[in-house]
Amino acid sequence: MRLLEEFWYGNIEPTEYDTNACKEYREVLCLITRNEEKLQATMTDEQKELFSRYTDAVREYQTMAECLLFQSKRKINGRLARREKLCHTIRV
Repeated sequence: MRLLEEFWYGNIEPTEYDTNACKEYREVLCLITRNEEKLQATMTDEQKELFSRYTDAVREYQTMAECLLFQSKRKINGRLARREKLCHTIRV
């Protein structure tokens, strides 16, 4: 599983990598950024510090969750490929 983690965190360059995010993703990211800026404009320095720690923890959690999802997807795809190969071998 270490290889998948290295790939996930960008330590391994894939042969094809699409850096263009989909339109929906960009729109939601812009909305999040706008709302975060508006919210922070109403906060005290203490609240800003607490909010910053909160968002850092949420981003770290999201990164870990996405990594685990990526690993699970690769495992499932591997199992499906092996099953397909087995079924093909049995048919021949």
